[in-house]
Amino acid sequence: MSLKILQFGTSGQLARELLSRQPAGVSVKALSRAEVDLADAAAVGRAITAERDVDLVLNAAAYTAVDKAESEPDLAYAVNARAPEAMARACATRDVPLVHVSTDMVFSGAKPGAYVEDDPVGPLHVYGASKLAGEEAVLAYAPRSSVMRVSWLFSPYGANFLHLMLRLAESQPVLKVVDDQRARPTSAGDVAAFILGQAERLARAPVGAEDWGRLHVVNQGAATRVEMAGEIFALAWPDRPAPAIEPVPTSAFPAAARRALNTELDGGRLERVFGAPLRPWRAALAEVIAELRPQSRAVA
Repeated sequence: MSLKILQFGTSGQLARELLSRQPAGVSVKALSRAEVDLADAAAVGRAITAERDVDLVLNAAAYTAVDKAESEPDLAYAVNARAPEAMARACATRDVPLVHVSTDMVFSGAKPGAYVEDDPVGPLHVYGASKLAGEEAVLAYAPRSSVMRVSWLFSPYGANFLHLMLRLAESQPVLKVVDDQRARPTSAGDVAAFILGQAERLARAPVGAEDWGRLHVVNQGAATRVEMAGEIFALAWPDRPAPAIEPVPTSAFPAAARRALNTELDGGRLERVFGAPLRPWRAALAEVIAELRPQSRAVA
């Protein structure tokens, strides 16, 4: 008998990795936004209560337009806060565990070192505040819930820093890249593999187990955007000149939402509780780029 996961989200980086990596014995049923409008909290709750057989609910969907959220706060809060609250309430009613994916952007960036799970938060923008509200709702209403924070996701899918660098490099000999932001680049595939690998344990964990609460799920090692860009080109273009990288401050790219400069997440609790630290980000990046390289050659 397979473990049944009800997943919100089908098109994001993590959602797609989760769907592509279903192991034997785990079945993921994913709901798209066309099937369930995440801005409709009542519809979100009904989707869970109507599912006859579910062992774990996973929220891999979110409003992720960081700058646009400044002008669309109601929609950002509807999707990132009220929808997770509806999930948590419905899961609590059915005694089904909930895994909710959050972000490093709940922190202000003022801490000089890596953030642990219970460090004070202080989001600098609407997006971060809406995600924090979602975290708090999930933990308040679902006794069996895990809030998994991730950062700087990359994958073969969707829009991310990896794809941005490769696209810009095709037409620009010099790339201006931010050098004062620091975090842990993280493979969406590695996060998906961790969640699916722990799904059975989470489905069985009782209220009060150490499994629940906030958890930083990130690859090992931190980097600036410049360092990540340099690694991208070293791996992606080993036999051709890479574009020149000009380090610039965050202020060089004015944006509606203010960016935190340090959102490095500490992965110590991940290792202590689950004994499953993710690999170094450079190894994960190399694997993703190797997967992309045949596509790049085909385009060229």
